[in-house]
Amino acid sequence: AIMGKDFQARAANQRVFLVGCGALGCEYLKGLALMGIATGKDGKIVVTDMDRIEVSNLSRQFLFRQPDVGHPKSVRGAMVVKKWNPSVNIEALEKKVGDDSEDYFNDKFWENLSVCWNALDNVQARQYTDARCLFYSKPLLESGTLGTKCNHEVVLPFRTSTYNDGKESDDNENQIAMCTLRSFPYLPKHCIEYAKQAYFSDYFEFGPDVYENFRQDPMAFFEQLDTMDSGEQSRALRMIKAFIDLQEEAGGSIDFNACVRIAFNRMMKDFRTSILDLSHSADEMEKSSGKKFWTGTKRRPRPVDWNDPMPLLMEYLYSTANLYASVWRAEVVRDRSEFQAVVDELKLEQSIWEPSGDKVDLSEGDNEEESGDSGEDDEKLKGELYKFAADTSKLQPAQPQEFEKDDDLNFHIDFLTAATNMRSWNYDIKASPRHAVKVTAGRIIPALATTTAMVCGLVDIEFAKLVLGLQSQGSDKFLNSNINLAAGSGNFTTFAPDPPVPISTGLDAPQPVSFTSWDRIDLSYKLNELSVEQLVAYLEKSFGVTVNRIFLHGDTEDRALYNALDKKKLDWTISYDDEGKVTVSDGVYTQWPQIRMAVQMLGRLPPTSGQRAIFKTQVEKVKVSLEQTKESFMKKFQGNVSYAYLQVYRPSEEGEKQDYFDAVFKGKDYLTLGVDCHTEEKDDITLPCVKYTF
Repeated sequence: AIMGKDFQARAANQRVFLVGCGALGCEYLKGLALMGIATGKDGKIVVTDMDRIEVSNLSRQFLFRQPDVGHPKSVRGAMVVKKWNPSVNIEALEKKVGDDSEDYFNDKFWENLSVCWNALDNVQARQYTDARCLFYSKPLLESGTLGTKCNHEVVLPFRTSTYNDGKESDDNENQIAMCTLRSFPYLPKHCIEYAKQAYFSDYFEFGPDVYENFRQDPMAFFEQLDTMDSGEQSRALRMIKAFIDLQEEAGGSIDFNACVRIAFNRMMKDFRTSILDLSHSADEMEKSSGKKFWTGTKRRPRPVDWNDPMPLLMEYLYSTANLYASVWRAEVVRDRSEFQAVVDELKLEQSIWEPSGDKVDLSEGDNEEESGDSGEDDEKLKGELYKFAADTSKLQPAQPQEFEKDDDLNFHIDFLTAATNMRSWNYDIKASPRHAVKVTAGRIIPALATTTAMVCGLVDIEFAKLVLGLQSQGSDKFLNSNINLAAGSGNFTTFAPDPPVPISTGLDAPQPVSFTSWDRIDLSYKLNELSVEQLVAYLEKSFGVTVNRIFLHGDTEDRALYNALDKKKLDWTISYDDEGKVTVSDGVYTQWPQIRMAVQMLGRLPPTSGQRAIFKTQVEKVKVSLEQTKESFMKKFQGNVSYAYLQVYRPSEEGEKQDYFDAVFKGKDYLTLGVDCHTEEKDDITLPCVKYTF
């Protein structure tokens, strides 16, 4: 009523997509319902959130009450505001918004929206919704809070920069030097991070995952291994070998008693043996250098002692053994007295420590590269695993644990709390309570109701401007904000949105010199679709460039509908002269290096040698592969662009992924393509996204 009848009429027919129904989302839903949004025949609010309501949400997500715990946030939030304003047309979903839900959130869905409204807590999801709004030219309302800090941003098609233009990433959030985590922790959070990144990941996530990959398909695993970097390769091989060794030590099958032994051995290795090895190596360094090692924040650790056990050791043993039972699909033992009886029966004993002679990393840098001997060790491990590859049927299945902070019965937070405090005890660091471990390891962002209410009020005002159509008057009618309530009014900053960021093409006029992320190249060939060859020729002629690659826009893998390097293979040949000597194009050796020795031997061996047949067979196999490569390229090159896209990007294996791909592809009549190209002078050229309609 305050905004007038015209505003209310416009508001009633707004179509709003609210992504997230947490602290921000609840406040936005309240505002939308009370403003009369989506009460008209054409209006609609769609709210989606995959999360379920937890007890901890009740203090700041005010739409929820105790009976709502365990129910979907979006559904319960929609129910509440529907009671407040029965005229609101609202749909609640539990769908993730991302690359794997484009069969639902399709062109029709996005094109019918008035505005996309983010209430998210992670950068990746924000980047995705921003990219969708960019493609469909829809306004986006973005906001976030962190304690007393908050900010909001208005993204207007062709008038402002986008969220992705800011290149924000949470990859480096909470990063701590690896040397500090590994050997020299001095704060509780160092112990929490190491328990999560090293202990939990290796023993219960990464380890079981790579082991299962190996167990189910050893040959596919070894192929995948070649794509990993050296450090990850070594880690994967060690974990698989360790999991196989555990079964051999347990006599072939791992039951709960075996899980207790495994947990005990882990405890001795991580909190006693490694600590004694570290201290011994530091002492030896002190003797040789004459300089004190344990100085500054480097604390001399102390080992745990099973012969004089403290309650914390039993806590670690309890949670770790039960987590291993979950991995090996053994029955867990929750009853404490029953667990104590198992431990007493096993008569666990601590071995006598002796210096191992193994090198302990005492460096203070973050270099995690393996030593020169690691390559030999990895090859030895591969050799040992190849022995099992012939028959993995006797290996016991393992269940990788996906970290879940909110399930109090899965032992995840119990393990992290015990492991954190064991390491804290090693280094005489203050112990961490369970809730602190949960907040840090679970990346829980603190939220204040005051901050949330304020930033949501500011965004509601910007939404009202959109409803009134002020974007047609320019971006200066809108405001972004950066606020810190703890710093007083001096940190209450509002400012006009930044204009779109110009991106240089590298071309000279009259060709386009620059563009923004809102721009794209539209090509429509509904009647007669272009071949890849024609598309390449069109782009080269239109922009005066040489095309290197054409690929799915945004794809970071080495896949392409067209690759100029593949075209060069058409000139590659393998031929024989009258005397049987082989002539091979140099490029062939780059893709099939194994042929080089065969060619050399055919040049040396006399025509009568019986060994020539062996090497000629090798050459012939490569020759067949080369011809198949040429044939495959020409089919894509001379075929329609959509055909080439299907050949490259459609999943080869039948199943859910292929069905999802087909559903998305069927619902579109266009492709979004990226183009990698250069000038005659070899200068790199940047072109906008190409929307190819067929």
